[in-house]
Amino acid sequence: MTGVAVATRWRLLILMLSATGLQTMGAPQPPNIVLMLMDDMGWGDLGVNGEPSRETPNLDQMAAEGVLLPSFYSASPLCSPSRAALLTGRLPIRNGFYTTNWHARNAYTPQDIVGGISDSELLLPELLKEAGYATKIVGKWHLGHRPQFHPLRHGFDEWFGSPNCHFGPYDNKAKPNIPVYRDWEMVGRFYEEFPINLKTGEANLTQIYLQEALDFIKRQQSQQHPFFLYWAVDATHAPVYASKPFLGTSRRGRYGDAVRELDDSVGQILQLLRGLGIAKHTFVFFTSDNGAALVSAPKQAGSNGPFLCGKQTTFEGGMREPAIAWWPGHIPAGQVSYQLGSLMDLFTTSLSIAGLEKPTDREIDGLDLLPVLLRGQQIDRSIFYYRGNELMAATVGQYKAHFWTWTNSWEEFRQGIDFCPGQNISGVTTHTQEEHTSLPLLFHLGRDPGERFPLSFTSAEYQEALLQITPAVQRHRQALLPGQPQLNVCNPAVMNWAPPGCKKLGKCLTPPESVPEKCFWPH
Repeated sequence: MTGVAVATRWRLLILMLSATGLQTMGAPQPPNIVLMLMDDMGWGDLGVNGEPSRETPNLDQMAAEGVLLPSFYSASPLCSPSRAALLTGRLPIRNGFYTTNWHARNAYTPQDIVGGISDSELLLPELLKEAGYATKIVGKWHLGHRPQFHPLRHGFDEWFGSPNCHFGPYDNKAKPNIPVYRDWEMVGRFYEEFPINLKTGEANLTQIYLQEALDFIKRQQSQQHPFFLYWAVDATHAPVYASKPFLGTSRRGRYGDAVRELDDSVGQILQLLRGLGIAKHTFVFFTSDNGAALVSAPKQAGSNGPFLCGKQTTFEGGMREPAIAWWPGHIPAGQVSYQLGSLMDLFTTSLSIAGLEKPTDREIDGLDLLPVLLRGQQIDRSIFYYRGNELMAATVGQYKAHFWTWTNSWEEFRQGIDFCPGQNISGVTTHTQEEHTSLPLLFHLGRDPGERFPLSFTSAEYQEALLQITPAVQRHRQALLPGQPQLNVCNPAVMNWAPPGCKKLGKCLTPPESVPEKCFWPH
């Protein structure tokens, strides 16, 4: 896109937003954008969503000053695909973040994954740079850790964080500890230079990630650069952690300690924006990558509120997310929007804020939510719930249809791996893959957000709802062009043995023999 096109688009956006006060600022540059993506944080972890301990005062205040979106969804019930969807505006089935090794299996980017984000995908930071944005990712990348997948090769100017989850510690023989990067090179590894005490839960990572965000905002403001900050912190992913001042402060245990520290960090970021006088010139969105990981409950997982099951599943608890939009002076305060929203919408909405058109050479699933956020409009759209290569369910209006149901296998379940603890619903939370394509299980999410009472197949309501859902699903299936799957091949030789910068630190490790093989995805 040419600079002239960008400028023209931005002038049109100024006209559209003039009623909300942007024009009076005389701003010579597009608004800043801050996307805050939590890791495995559940819909029910926020006080504003009913968490009884009410330990998220800053997030609750953020909602009071902005828009709460109770019907906001991930594009996948798992971390890597949902992050790829956010940054591309496309379903994982389109951008390649899925597997065809088995039917309807969740896949992600562990250390031995060979694939990652394709060069053919256009990521949000790449496009924002066209409008002059400085771009930074803080925290978890998770779109591939081999050199060609590095975030600085995909539009980010700066990075402080890790390519994978903070699993470990490892012995650096069978498996290396995960590296932490500053920009192009590693600066240490988790459990080594960046300790996480599994016994006490103490780690200073959230404070480090907070300072990285604050410093970046200050630098860009001093240089008068519009900026895009992708703050992808992971304290609420098991093993959960918090810094010493927050440990033992929550009624909810260690997980609650992590939430309290993240809430405090959000408060500090918003306060800095106010203090620098750029709050009215900065769009901030808070959400999570997927539902709470109930498999780690109760000590290492959060709450999905009234919703069924959690991470790894396509029930509401696996994919409905906490979501708050904040933009003082533009977004009316104290609003609640029941618009069906998606992580993918953050791609298109951010482009719109920056004065950019979305790409036209590919299917973009994300919608521009500015009419919803600024003027309270409602947009007709469907939500599609994928698990790997299978469309498991779809929501149209308040009706959700399940075409397949599955939690995990009986074998895993008998080993104590339970994605729906205390929530067994006969015929719904199945431990075999059950197909319902010819006669979908239908739920009214307004009356039954917990998906406990399927509509009767013989009822008039069922037939009417099916008439709404079927055409939308047919259109989606007919237009779908799946991308090349990136999560099929694993190889121990591609783990983080010798990342860039390891020689300077004396931390290079010797990789094993290369043995490419089909990745095993159990659920």
